[in-house]
Amino acid sequence: MVVGVSDMKVSNDLESVLITYSLGSCIGIAVYDPVVKVGGLLHFMLPESELDPVKAQHNPCMFADTGIPLLYKSAYMLGAKKQRMRVIVVGGAKIIDQKGFFNIGKRNHMAVRKIFWKNNVVIDYEDVGGNVNRTIRLETCSGQAWVKVSGKSEIKI
Repeated sequence: MVVGVSDMKVSNDLESVLITYSLGSCIGIAVYDPVVKVGGLLHFMLPESELDPVKAQHNPCMFADTGIPLLYKSAYMLGAKKQRMRVIVVGGAKIIDQKGFFNIGKRNHMAVRKIFWKNNVVIDYEDVGGNVNRTIRLETCSGQAWVKVSGKSEIKI
C-alpha cells in the first residue's frame, strides 16, 4: 500500500505492507500496535493547518496538527491502543531550502515533537534532519519496519 504525499493508510490486513517514498522536508510517521496488528503510516507536508484551513479541511493529512490525530483515530478504530503503539518518525530534511530560509523540515519535526509531548507519546525510533530523502516501509503482520536513506542501504529498525 503506497502512501503518497499528504496521504495516510491504516491497516489490519496481515498481508499489507505500507510504504512511503521520498520523505524530504515532509515527515513520515509509522505507528504499530503489536497486540491487534494494526499499522499506520502518515506522510505530511506542513506543520500547521492554519497555513491553509481550506486545504486542511479537504486533506487533513497535509498537515501535522490535523494528520497526526487522524492517524491515531484511524488506528483506534481498528482496535489499536496508544499505550501499546510503537512510533517511528522519519524525514524532516533540508532538501530544497539549503539556506534554511523556510526551515520546513525543522518546523515539521518541531510540530511532531510538540504534538507528541502534549499527548504523552514516546517516539521509539527517529531518523530526521540532514539533507537526504528517506523511504519508510512497515509490515502489518509483524510490525517490522525499514528505513532507506538516499545513497545508503535499507536498514531494519
